[in-house]
Amino acid sequence: MSSSVRERLFPMRDPVTESSAAGHLEPAYDESAVRAAWLLRPALFLLRLGPLLVLLALCVALSFASPYFLTERNVTNLGFQTSIVAVLALGQLLVILTRGIDLSVGSVVALAGVTGAMLAGSDWYGSGGAVLAIMILIGGGVGLCNGLVIVKGRVLNPFIVTLGALSIVRGVALLISDAQTLTSIPNLILNAGTSKVGPLPVPTVLVLSLAVLTWLLTARTQWGRWIYAIGGNPEAARRVGIPVDRVLISVYVLSGLSAGIAGMLVAGRTGAGSPIEGAGLELDAITAVVIGGVSFFGGRGNVWNVLVGALIIGVIGNGLNLLDVTPFWRQVAIGALVVISIELDLVRGMIENRLRSIQALQRA
Repeated sequence: MSSSVRERLFPMRDPVTESSAAGHLEPAYDESAVRAAWLLRPALFLLRLGPLLVLLALCVALSFASPYFLTERNVTNLGFQTSIVAVLALGQLLVILTRGIDLSVGSVVALAGVTGAMLAGSDWYGSGGAVLAIMILIGGGVGLCNGLVIVKGRVLNPFIVTLGALSIVRGVALLISDAQTLTSIPNLILNAGTSKVGPLPVPTVLVLSLAVLTWLLTARTQWGRWIYAIGGNPEAARRVGIPVDRVLISVYVLSGLSAGIAGMLVAGRTGAGSPIEGAGLELDAITAVVIGGVSFFGGRGNVWNVLVGALIIGVIGNGLNLLDVTPFWRQVAIGALVVISIELDLVRGMIENRLRSIQALQRA
Protein backbone atom coordinates (compact mmCIF):
# COMPACT_ATOMS: atom_id res chain seq x y z
CA MET A 1 0.00 0.00 0.00
CA SER A 2 1.61 3.26 -1.12
CA SER A 3 2.00 6.16 1.28
CA SER A 4 -0.39 8.36 -0.70
CA VAL A 5 -3.15 5.73 -0.65
CA ARG A 6 -2.49 5.04 3.04
CA GLU A 7 -2.86 8.75 3.84
CA ARG A 8 -6.18 8.96 1.99
CA LEU A 9 -7.64 5.85 3.66
CA PHE A 10 -6.07 6.28 7.10
CA PRO A 11 -5.46 10.04 7.48
CA MET A 12 -3.68 11.01 10.67
CA ARG A 13 -5.69 13.72 12.42
CA ASP A 14 -5.82 15.12 15.92
CA PRO A 15 -8.90 13.97 17.87
CA VAL A 16 -10.03 17.56 18.37
CA THR A 17 -9.47 20.88 16.63
CA GLU A 18 -9.92 24.36 17.98
CA SER A 19 -12.77 26.27 16.39
CA SER A 20 -11.56 29.73 15.34
CA ALA A 21 -15.12 31.08 15.22
CA ALA A 22 -16.50 29.97 18.57
CA GLY A 23 -13.29 29.47 20.53
CA HIS A 24 -14.25 25.98 21.72
CA LEU A 25 -13.19 22.43 20.91
CA GLU A 26 -14.99 20.54 18.12
CA PRO A 27 -14.57 17.05 16.73
CA ALA A 28 -12.06 16.70 13.92
CA TYR A 29 -14.70 15.49 11.49
CA ASP A 30 -14.87 16.67 7.91
CA GLU A 31 -15.71 15.51 4.43
CA SER A 32 -12.44 13.59 4.09
CA ALA A 33 -13.59 11.23 6.88
CA VAL A 34 -16.90 10.68 5.06
CA ARG A 35 -15.08 9.85 1.83
CA ALA A 36 -12.74 7.49 3.67
CA ALA A 37 -15.71 5.66 5.22
CA TRP A 38 -17.32 5.22 1.79
CA LEU A 39 -14.12 3.60 0.55
CA LEU A 40 -13.37 1.53 3.62
CA ARG A 41 -16.78 -0.12 4.14
CA PRO A 42 -16.82 -1.90 0.74
CA ALA A 43 -13.16 -2.87 1.23
CA LEU A 44 -13.97 -4.38 4.63
CA PHE A 45 -16.94 -6.24 3.14
CA LEU A 46 -14.72 -7.76 0.43
CA LEU A 47 -12.06 -8.74 2.97
CA ARG A 48 -14.64 -10.57 5.06
CA LEU A 49 -15.85 -12.41 1.94
CA GLY A 50 -12.28 -13.08 0.86
CA PRO A 51 -12.12 -16.83 1.66
CA LEU A 52 -15.42 -17.52 -0.12
CA LEU A 53 -14.33 -15.50 -3.17
CA VAL A 54 -11.05 -17.44 -3.34
CA LEU A 55 -12.93 -20.75 -3.14
CA LEU A 56 -15.36 -19.73 -5.89
CA ALA A 57 -12.50 -18.55 -8.11
CA LEU A 58 -10.68 -21.87 -7.66
CA CYS A 59 -13.80 -23.88 -8.44
CA VAL A 60 -14.56 -21.86 -11.58
CA ALA A 61 -10.96 -22.11 -12.82
CA LEU A 62 -10.75 -25.87 -12.21
CA SER A 63 -14.14 -26.52 -13.81
CA PHE A 64 -12.71 -25.07 -17.03
CA ALA A 65 -9.28 -26.66 -16.62
CA SER A 66 -10.54 -30.20 -15.99
CA PRO A 67 -13.77 -31.87 -17.23
CA TYR A 68 -13.65 -34.22 -14.23
CA PHE A 69 -13.67 -31.60 -11.47
CA LEU A 70 -17.45 -31.21 -11.18
CA THR A 71 -18.30 -34.88 -11.70
CA GLU A 72 -20.24 -36.61 -8.94
CA ARG A 73 -17.40 -39.03 -8.24
CA ASN A 74 -14.83 -36.26 -7.83
CA VAL A 75 -17.10 -34.10 -5.67
CA THR A 76 -17.77 -37.12 -3.44
CA ASN A 77 -14.04 -37.83 -3.14
CA LEU A 78 -13.46 -34.17 -2.30
CA GLY A 79 -16.02 -34.45 0.49
CA PHE A 80 -14.24 -37.48 1.96
CA GLN A 81 -10.81 -35.87 1.67
CA THR A 82 -11.79 -32.50 3.14
CA SER A 83 -13.78 -33.85 6.08
CA ILE A 84 -10.70 -34.84 8.12
CA VAL A 85 -9.12 -31.39 7.95
CA ALA A 86 -12.50 -29.71 8.51
CA VAL A 87 -13.16 -31.64 11.74
CA LEU A 88 -9.71 -30.79 13.08
CA ALA A 89 -10.10 -27.16 12.00
CA LEU A 90 -13.35 -26.76 13.95
CA GLY A 91 -11.55 -27.76 17.15
CA GLN A 92 -8.53 -25.63 16.25
CA LEU A 93 -10.83 -22.64 15.72
CA LEU A 94 -11.87 -22.63 19.38
CA VAL A 95 -8.25 -22.74 20.54
CA ILE A 96 -7.04 -20.00 18.19
CA LEU A 97 -9.95 -17.75 19.17
CA THR A 98 -8.46 -17.72 22.68
CA ARG A 99 -4.96 -16.85 21.32
CA GLY A 100 -3.82 -20.47 21.65
CA ILE A 101 -2.71 -23.25 19.32
CA ASP A 102 -2.90 -27.06 19.42
CA LEU A 103 -0.08 -28.87 17.64
CA SER A 104 -0.90 -32.28 19.12
CA VAL A 105 -4.01 -33.11 17.06
CA GLY A 106 -2.17 -34.93 14.26
CA SER A 107 -0.59 -37.31 16.76
CA VAL A 108 -3.94 -37.80 18.49
CA VAL A 109 -5.37 -38.97 15.15
CA ALA A 110 -2.71 -41.71 15.10
CA LEU A 111 -3.16 -42.70 18.76
CA ALA A 112 -6.95 -42.89 18.42
CA GLY A 113 -6.69 -45.08 15.31
CA VAL A 114 -4.11 -47.43 16.81
CA THR A 115 -6.04 -47.78 20.07
CA GLY A 116 -9.29 -48.51 18.24
CA ALA A 117 -7.63 -51.18 16.09
CA MET A 118 -5.96 -52.79 19.12
CA LEU A 119 -9.22 -52.93 21.04
CA ALA A 120 -11.13 -54.34 18.08
CA GLY A 121 -8.51 -57.04 17.59
CA SER A 122 -8.34 -58.04 21.26
CA ASP A 123 -10.38 -60.46 23.39
CA TRP A 124 -11.96 -57.43 25.11
CA TYR A 125 -13.78 -56.32 21.96
CA GLY A 126 -17.48 -55.96 22.65
CA SER A 127 -19.04 -53.47 20.21
CA GLY A 128 -18.07 -50.94 17.58
CA GLY A 129 -19.86 -48.24 19.53
CA ALA A 130 -17.68 -48.78 22.60
CA VAL A 131 -14.51 -48.69 20.48
CA LEU A 132 -15.66 -45.50 18.76
CA ALA A 133 -16.40 -43.83 22.10
CA ILE A 134 -12.98 -44.78 23.49
CA MET A 135 -11.22 -43.40 20.40
CA ILE A 136 -12.98 -40.06 20.79
CA LEU A 137 -12.42 -39.95 24.55
CA ILE A 138 -8.69 -40.56 24.07
CA GLY A 139 -8.59 -37.30 22.14
CA GLY A 140 -10.51 -35.54 24.89
CA GLY A 141 -8.07 -36.90 27.47
CA VAL A 142 -5.05 -35.54 25.59
CA GLY A 143 -6.81 -32.18 25.25
CA LEU A 144 -7.56 -32.15 28.99
CA CYS A 145 -3.88 -32.79 29.77
CA ASN A 146 -2.84 -29.96 27.45
CA GLY A 147 -5.30 -27.55 29.07
CA LEU A 148 -4.31 -28.48 32.62
CA VAL A 149 -0.59 -28.06 31.92
CA ILE A 150 -1.19 -24.67 30.29
CA VAL A 151 -3.55 -23.35 32.98
CA LYS A 152 -2.72 -25.15 36.21
CA GLY A 153 0.92 -25.79 35.40
CA ARG A 154 1.36 -22.09 34.58
CA VAL A 155 3.10 -22.94 31.31
CA LEU A 156 1.53 -20.03 29.48
CA ASN A 157 2.92 -20.91 26.06
CA PRO A 158 0.47 -23.27 24.28
CA PHE A 159 2.93 -23.73 21.41
CA ILE A 160 5.53 -25.35 23.70
CA VAL A 161 3.00 -27.49 25.61
CA THR A 162 1.24 -28.87 22.55
CA LEU A 163 4.54 -29.34 20.69
CA GLY A 164 5.67 -31.55 23.56
CA ALA A 165 2.33 -33.38 23.48
CA LEU A 166 2.77 -33.95 19.74
CA SER A 167 5.96 -35.90 20.40
CA ILE A 168 4.69 -37.73 23.48
CA VAL A 169 1.43 -38.89 21.90
CA ARG A 170 3.14 -39.99 18.68
CA GLY A 171 5.68 -41.93 20.75
CA VAL A 172 2.91 -43.66 22.71
CA ALA A 173 1.17 -44.65 19.46
CA LEU A 174 4.43 -46.16 18.16
CA LEU A 175 5.10 -47.98 21.43
CA ILE A 176 1.72 -49.63 21.91
CA SER A 177 1.51 -50.72 18.26
CA ASP A 178 5.16 -51.77 18.04
CA ALA A 179 5.33 -49.39 15.05
CA GLN A 180 3.00 -51.69 13.10
CA THR A 181 -0.15 -50.90 11.13
CA LEU A 182 -3.17 -52.68 12.64
CA THR A 183 -6.14 -53.68 10.48
CA SER A 184 -8.84 -54.74 12.95
CA ILE A 185 -11.35 -51.93 12.50
CA PRO A 186 -15.03 -52.40 13.55
CA ASN A 187 -17.65 -52.27 10.80
CA LEU A 188 -19.35 -49.29 12.45
CA ILE A 189 -16.19 -47.22 12.03
CA LEU A 190 -15.57 -48.52 8.50
CA ASN A 191 -19.08 -47.45 7.53
CA ALA A 192 -18.60 -44.03 9.13
CA GLY A 193 -15.49 -43.49 7.03
CA THR A 194 -16.70 -44.80 3.68
CA SER A 195 -20.51 -44.79 3.48
CA LYS A 196 -22.93 -42.21 2.11
CA VAL A 197 -26.25 -40.77 3.29
CA GLY A 198 -28.07 -40.18 0.03
CA PRO A 199 -25.67 -38.20 -2.16
CA LEU A 200 -23.52 -37.03 0.77
CA PRO A 201 -20.62 -38.94 2.33
CA VAL A 202 -21.14 -39.73 6.01
CA PRO A 203 -18.01 -37.70 6.95
CA THR A 204 -19.50 -34.65 5.19
CA VAL A 205 -22.75 -35.04 7.14
CA LEU A 206 -20.72 -35.33 10.33
CA VAL A 207 -18.72 -32.19 9.50
CA LEU A 208 -21.90 -30.19 8.83
CA SER A 209 -23.43 -31.41 12.11
CA LEU A 210 -20.31 -30.48 14.07
CA ALA A 211 -20.18 -27.10 12.32
CA VAL A 212 -23.76 -26.30 13.33
CA LEU A 213 -23.03 -27.39 16.91
CA THR A 214 -19.86 -25.29 17.02
CA TRP A 215 -21.72 -22.29 15.61
CA LEU A 216 -24.44 -22.64 18.25
CA LEU A 217 -21.84 -22.86 21.01
CA THR A 218 -19.83 -19.86 19.83
CA ALA A 219 -22.65 -17.59 18.63
CA ARG A 220 -25.58 -18.45 20.86
CA THR A 221 -24.16 -19.21 24.31
CA GLN A 222 -22.48 -17.26 27.08
CA TRP A 223 -19.53 -19.66 26.84
CA GLY A 224 -19.06 -18.61 23.22
CA ARG A 225 -19.07 -14.94 24.18
CA TRP A 226 -16.47 -15.70 26.83
CA ILE A 227 -14.20 -17.28 24.20
CA TYR A 228 -14.25 -14.12 22.07
CA ALA A 229 -13.75 -11.94 25.14
CA ILE A 230 -10.73 -13.95 26.27
CA GLY A 231 -9.25 -13.79 22.78
CA GLY A 232 -9.81 -10.04 22.63
CA ASN A 233 -8.20 -9.27 26.00
CA PRO A 234 -7.51 -12.08 28.51
CA GLU A 235 -6.68 -9.79 31.42
CA ALA A 236 -9.78 -7.66 30.93
CA ALA A 237 -11.87 -10.84 30.71
CA ARG A 238 -10.43 -12.04 34.00
CA ARG A 239 -11.09 -8.69 35.68
CA VAL A 240 -14.78 -8.72 34.75
CA GLY A 241 -15.27 -12.16 36.27
CA ILE A 242 -15.05 -14.50 33.27
CA PRO A 243 -13.73 -17.95 34.37
CA VAL A 244 -10.75 -17.75 32.03
CA ASP A 245 -9.01 -20.90 33.30
CA ARG A 246 -12.05 -23.13 32.90
CA VAL A 247 -12.81 -21.77 29.44
CA LEU A 248 -9.22 -22.34 28.28
CA ILE A 249 -9.25 -25.93 29.55
CA SER A 250 -12.60 -26.55 27.84
CA VAL A 251 -11.39 -25.39 24.40
CA TYR A 252 -8.40 -27.75 24.54
CA VAL A 253 -10.67 -30.62 25.55
CA LEU A 254 -12.94 -29.88 22.59
CA SER A 255 -9.95 -29.65 20.27
CA GLY A 256 -8.82 -33.07 21.53
CA LEU A 257 -12.31 -34.52 21.03
CA SER A 258 -12.35 -33.25 17.45
CA ALA A 259 -8.98 -34.97 16.89
CA GLY A 260 -10.43 -38.20 18.26
CA ILE A 261 -13.33 -37.92 15.81
CA ALA A 262 -10.88 -37.25 12.99
CA GLY A 263 -8.90 -40.33 14.06
CA MET A 264 -12.05 -42.41 13.82
CA LEU A 265 -12.74 -41.08 10.30
CA VAL A 266 -9.17 -41.76 9.16
CA ALA A 267 -9.30 -45.33 10.52
CA GLY A 268 -12.65 -45.88 8.83
CA ARG A 269 -11.43 -44.43 5.55
CA THR A 270 -8.18 -46.44 5.43
CA GLY A 271 -9.44 -49.56 7.20
CA ALA A 272 -6.46 -49.53 9.53
CA GLY A 273 -4.87 -47.87 12.54
CA SER A 274 -1.36 -46.63 11.80
CA PRO A 275 1.04 -44.96 14.28
CA ILE A 276 2.37 -42.72 11.50
CA GLU A 277 -1.08 -41.55 10.40
CA GLY A 278 -2.00 -37.89 10.85
CA ALA A 279 1.50 -36.47 10.39
CA GLY A 280 1.10 -32.89 9.18
CA LEU A 281 -2.66 -32.77 9.73
CA GLU A 282 -2.18 -30.30 12.57
CA LEU A 283 -0.59 -27.88 10.09
CA ASP A 284 -3.42 -28.38 7.59
CA ALA A 285 -5.99 -27.66 10.32
CA ILE A 286 -4.20 -24.49 11.43
CA THR A 287 -3.83 -23.43 7.80
CA ALA A 288 -7.56 -23.91 7.18
CA VAL A 289 -8.34 -21.69 10.18
CA VAL A 290 -5.92 -18.96 9.05
CA ILE A 291 -7.06 -19.04 5.40
CA GLY A 292 -10.63 -18.87 6.74
CA GLY A 293 -9.88 -15.40 8.08
CA VAL A 294 -9.59 -16.24 11.79
CA SER A 295 -7.21 -13.85 13.51
CA PHE A 296 -4.10 -15.43 15.02
CA PHE A 297 -4.28 -12.64 17.60
CA GLY A 298 -7.54 -14.12 18.94
CA GLY A 299 -11.08 -12.90 19.37
CA ARG A 300 -12.13 -12.81 15.70
CA GLY A 301 -13.38 -15.48 13.29
CA ASN A 302 -16.36 -17.70 12.53
CA VAL A 303 -17.18 -21.33 11.86
CA TRP A 304 -18.34 -21.04 8.27
CA ASN A 305 -15.20 -19.35 6.98
CA VAL A 306 -13.16 -22.11 8.62
CA LEU A 307 -15.08 -24.68 6.57
CA VAL A 308 -14.36 -22.58 3.49
CA GLY A 309 -10.67 -22.61 4.43
CA ALA A 310 -10.71 -26.42 4.68
CA LEU A 311 -12.41 -26.62 1.28
CA ILE A 312 -9.79 -24.34 -0.26
CA ILE A 313 -7.04 -26.71 0.90
CA GLY A 314 -8.98 -29.71 -0.41
CA VAL A 315 -9.76 -28.09 -3.77
CA ILE A 316 -6.13 -27.09 -4.33
CA GLY A 317 -4.89 -30.64 -3.71
CA ASN A 318 -7.70 -32.19 -5.73
CA GLY A 319 -7.20 -29.81 -8.64
CA LEU A 320 -3.46 -30.47 -8.82
CA ASN A 321 -4.13 -34.21 -8.92
CA LEU A 322 -6.67 -33.83 -11.74
CA LEU A 323 -4.27 -31.67 -13.73
CA ASP A 324 -1.42 -34.12 -13.10
CA VAL A 325 0.71 -31.39 -11.53
CA THR A 326 3.38 -32.34 -9.01
CA PRO A 327 1.87 -32.22 -5.48
CA PHE A 328 4.81 -30.14 -4.26
CA TRP A 329 3.05 -27.10 -5.73
CA ARG A 330 0.30 -27.65 -3.14
CA GLN A 331 2.71 -26.66 -0.39
CA VAL A 332 3.78 -23.56 -2.31
CA ALA A 333 0.17 -22.47 -2.96
CA ILE A 334 -1.03 -23.08 0.58
CA GLY A 335 2.01 -21.37 2.10
CA ALA A 336 1.41 -18.32 -0.08
CA LEU A 337 -2.25 -18.25 0.95
CA VAL A 338 -1.28 -18.34 4.63
CA VAL A 339 1.06 -15.35 4.28
CA ILE A 340 -1.52 -13.42 2.25
CA SER A 341 -4.28 -14.27 4.76
CA ILE A 342 -2.25 -12.98 7.71
CA GLU A 343 -1.43 -9.76 5.84
CA LEU A 344 -5.09 -9.25 4.93
CA ASP A 345 -6.03 -9.82 8.57
CA LEU A 346 -3.73 -6.97 9.56
CA VAL A 347 -5.25 -4.73 6.87
CA ARG A 348 -8.74 -5.66 8.04
CA GLY A 349 -7.81 -4.68 11.59
CA MET A 350 -6.55 -1.28 10.38
CA ILE A 351 -9.77 -0.68 8.45
CA GLU A 352 -11.97 -1.67 11.39
CA ASN A 353 -10.04 0.63 13.73
CA ARG A 354 -10.32 3.52 11.26
CA LEU A 355 -14.07 3.00 10.84
CA ARG A 356 -14.54 2.94 14.61
CA SER A 357 -12.66 6.24 14.84
CA ILE A 358 -14.88 7.80 12.16
CA GLN A 359 -18.03 6.56 13.92
CA ALA A 360 -16.79 8.01 17.20
CA LEU A 361 -16.23 11.37 15.53
CA GLN A 362 -19.71 11.27 14.00
CA ARG A 363 -21.27 10.66 17.41
CA ALA A 364 -19.23 13.40 19.08
